[in-house]
Amino acid sequence: MKKNFWIWLTIILILSPIIKLSAQEDKMMYGKTPDEVFPYNNFQKAYKYHFLEPIEFYGAGREKPEPTDLTEVRIGFLGPLEGSIIQDLGEQMLNGATLAIEEANKRDGYKGLPFKLMVHNDVGLWGAAANEVIKMDDEKVWAWLGTIDDINSHVAIRATLKCEIANVNTGDPDPTFTETNIPWVIRVISDDRQSGYALASYMYNVMGHDRVAVIRANNRYGRVGVMEFVGVAVRMGHPIIIEERYNDGETDFTMQLENIKKTNPDAILIWGNAKESALILNQARSMGLKQLVYASDRVVSTKFLEVAGANANGIISTCQYNPSADLPELKKFQAGYRQRFGIEPDVFAAHAYDGMNMIIKSVLKAGLNRVLIRDLLTDMKTYQGYKGVTGEIIFDGSWNDIGDIWMSKVENGKFQFFETPPMEKRRHSKSIAGY
Repeated sequence: MKKNFWIWLTIILILSPIIKLSAQEDKMMYGKTPDEVFPYNNFQKAYKYHFLEPIEFYGAGREKPEPTDLTEVRIGFLGPLEGSIIQDLGEQMLNGATLAIEEANKRDGYKGLPFKLMVHNDVGLWGAAANEVIKMDDEKVWAWLGTIDDINSHVAIRATLKCEIANVNTGDPDPTFTETNIPWVIRVISDDRQSGYALASYMYNVMGHDRVAVIRANNRYGRVGVMEFVGVAVRMGHPIIIEERYNDGETDFTMQLENIKKTNPDAILIWGNAKESALILNQARSMGLKQLVYASDRVVSTKFLEVAGANANGIISTCQYNPSADLPELKKFQAGYRQRFGIEPDVFAAHAYDGMNMIIKSVLKAGLNRVLIRDLLTDMKTYQGYKGVTGEIIFDGSWNDIGDIWMSKVENGKFQFFETPPMEKRRHSKSIAGY
């Protein structure tokens, strides 16, 4: 009997790491990374994978009763509204959040109390975002939405952890944002990891490119976004041939484009904000660079089309939702947005609308208790597969939205949207220089 015990114990000790690894692989979905480009996947399986299980909050606070002296229910907002190069994106995000608040108030708010949006400007100064979160804590907001700038959002969520206020981010695409493991934060927009996979799949598997040159903004948005693309390009066997940088606000890119021209690439990838991306494209064409040009998701905007003009035709990028999708909720939102603000909603407006509606639904269901609101927002059963105007929202184990990424292409001065090709598709059709 004793001998059998030790035999079984030995077998269990030998097999337990294998069983553990098998279970991890079955549920591995972090970043929605395809097996074909998962780091080191073709060489060695990792013993332990991270970001598979959400980090829970086990602190106190769920027992706190609702206040009885309120005249309004405050929800915070943080976004780039003044003094920022992405002010236009922040304004769209604010509009989307505002529309959701106004519609909720027409439905009687919270037990007859109106929701009120407490608006704060993300001024882009180091540490300032944390100060705005502290102000929201003083205002006694129940949750808050924002922001876009990745450096500021990283700072802000440290403050939200200390203040214990749930944050729904609908604008920052930095893949490392949810890797902070802060149990008060979820992201309702797909990140640059997803955009990088989509672009790489299309550029290398569908279009058959091999020599890709990159020019990117010399900021965190450009650095982290391109880092994801470059990583997957290497794993697919197509390391980029050159990476050039520029600073925000630059208007002359002669040096960078001359360096790119010398490498004779078969495609160029631009990663930056809409205005600079359009100026780079215009200058590239004027210098005789006729290669196919791809760009990051921020070019999907009216500003890019206005600045780039006819050169915009043929540009291919990604977008975190499909504004032409045949969804009744989306069409209703777009009509209401146009009527309220007189413009078309962009991706930041749409995701802010979804994110704010999730906050509102959580408040209505949980009541006025910050921890209970957090519990609902981070509960995979409540919002996993939530269908908003941007489509189905799917979270991985870090509360990161890994919903669909769409491809977009400018044709006749308008963005046309189509599905992202699967990573395993390997047509390798030879691309032709020109546009």
